[in-house]
Amino acid sequence: MTKILVDLNIILDFLNKRNYHQEAADLINRCAKHELSGFMCAHEVTTLSYFLVKEDKDRIKARTTITALMDIFTVIPVDEAVLRDSLLSPIADYEDAVIEVSSMKAGIDCIISRNIADFKRSRIPAYTPEQFVLL
Repeated sequence: MTKILVDLNIILDFLNKRNYHQEAADLINRCAKHELSGFMCAHEVTTLSYFLVKEDKDRIKARTTITALMDIFTVIPVDEAVLRDSLLSPIADYEDAVIEVSSMKAGIDCIISRNIADFKRSRIPAYTPEQFVLL
């Protein structure tokens, strides 16, 4: 089964019904149905919590949303080794480098992101949801 890491911007597209939310929903649904093996980085979960509470001021809703996502996605740990190795990544943006390095360590096949330009130098291929569907 194809192992994909779903970048936080895709999850936010889905949750906030932003542009391309239907493509994000389709991708997340495929992970929920176990057609794809979906992953998220641990730091994406904490960042998502921050955004959810900041926008809605509803901690219970944030907890429910995060629980639902963790039921769909496997959370990849981010430890000191990942953080140190990310400093040496060819990706300039450190947060994106952490996604790349943690994905490499977890054997992820590709990264799904709205900002694939950020992963131009990634050692793991990155696709938008629309590009991924065409593969």
